[in-house]
Amino acid sequence: MRLTWVQPEDLLPHELAASRDEGRDVDAVAARWTAAGGSLQAPVTGASATPAGPRLRALALQLLDECDALPAADSPAAPPPRDLALPTDLTDDRMLGAWTGRAIGCLLGKPVEKLPREAIAEILQATGRRPLAGYFTAVGLPAEVAQRWPWNRRSAVNSLAENIDGMPEDDDLNFALLALRILETHGRGFTTDDVAQAWLDWLPGGRVFTAERVAYRNLLLGLTPPDTARRHNPFREWIGAQIRTDVYGWVNPGRPAAAADMAARDAAVSHVRDGVHGARWAAALTSAAVVAADVHTVLDAAESVLPEGRFADTVRHARELATGATDWETVLDALHAEHGHLHWVHVRNNAALTAAALAYGDGDFDTSICAVVSGGWDTDSNGATVGSVTGALTGAGRIDRRWTAPLKGRLHSSIAGFDGIGFAELATRTLCMAQTGTAS
Repeated sequence: MRLTWVQPEDLLPHELAASRDEGRDVDAVAARWTAAGGSLQAPVTGASATPAGPRLRALALQLLDECDALPAADSPAAPPPRDLALPTDLTDDRMLGAWTGRAIGCLLGKPVEKLPREAIAEILQATGRRPLAGYFTAVGLPAEVAQRWPWNRRSAVNSLAENIDGMPEDDDLNFALLALRILETHGRGFTTDDVAQAWLDWLPGGRVFTAERVAYRNLLLGLTPPDTARRHNPFREWIGAQIRTDVYGWVNPGRPAAAADMAARDAAVSHVRDGVHGARWAAALTSAAVVAADVHTVLDAAESVLPEGRFADTVRHARELATGATDWETVLDALHAEHGHLHWVHVRNNAALTAAALAYGDGDFDTSICAVVSGGWDTDSNGATVGSVTGALTGAGRIDRRWTAPLKGRLHSSIAGFDGIGFAELATRTLCMAQTGTAS
């Protein structure tokens, strides 16, 4: 067994990249690491090919401590709440559309998670299904293409058109379920410590990755937030917190600032700076999506909760690139040229792709989810967020049955008490939490 995302020799190259991205000088640390025989190549899938020996592993731990001790980058404060005059009344159909859309977008992206954009295009071309317009299939896929671009190992057995039987278990849905349980257990005033305890009580440690896996380990070592987000955590500005926050938007319909506040409390267990900004942005997206009339109102609401800085600039620029565009591939070329140096699980490149797909799709469910998944990077997470937003805008009743029928109205989960639950029940329980907030 080779445990990913936590071994010191695997974390250090990622930490060097993260520190440089924050503007910290780690050249001396990098030189000591390479002089000792360490590699600067950050493992793409979380583990290097060969484990380090005891001497090199001990050095990696020491150097991670030294990086942690460097002055932290500044984190701009959130802007004051703005009155966007959004409606606050929502319907069963739009809430069900949000849950269902999140599942569909996630499921669409699952088999090609980790594959680059060109691989997705080649698979679609080889099966006569380009441009993307439905769930992926292995039927008709030439063996040489399948060997060159293998499906996501864990997902291929339950997320291709020929084998879907309900929504399979996935962290992008697990975290939505966990957020609902946190709200039902602790109420709207839940704390970051409540979130951390919920992880330990209800979230299997083997089903968390990147920043969440590091934070989970830190909790087991006895650390508490916000230290859990910082110690030996080079993934602190990756996408993890952004995928956890849809429910906080849904229970705050038309109140993006309140949704963003909840999201930030959750994100602080594992993320800082842009990692938290991504969580705030996603929660504000979903807060507006369940009540707004169009996707650009949704994007405006999400931008309203962001402090000025790199993350805000990233999503605004991506939105501008895609608004009114007629050629999605040209938009993708620009996004990959600007953000292609980032890891495929980083928050900024994925937020940029999400913002661009929403703007390009102009609220259309099919166009938006297919655009974002065909763009590569974190395909299931981005598909889930875009599906959530456009599913809410569309409403469950207007999502095509070619997407919904394979789900059979239910999902699987590794969160105890939720396996096999129906989307209709989830929508009802979420509506109940939203109405509690309105009443208070």
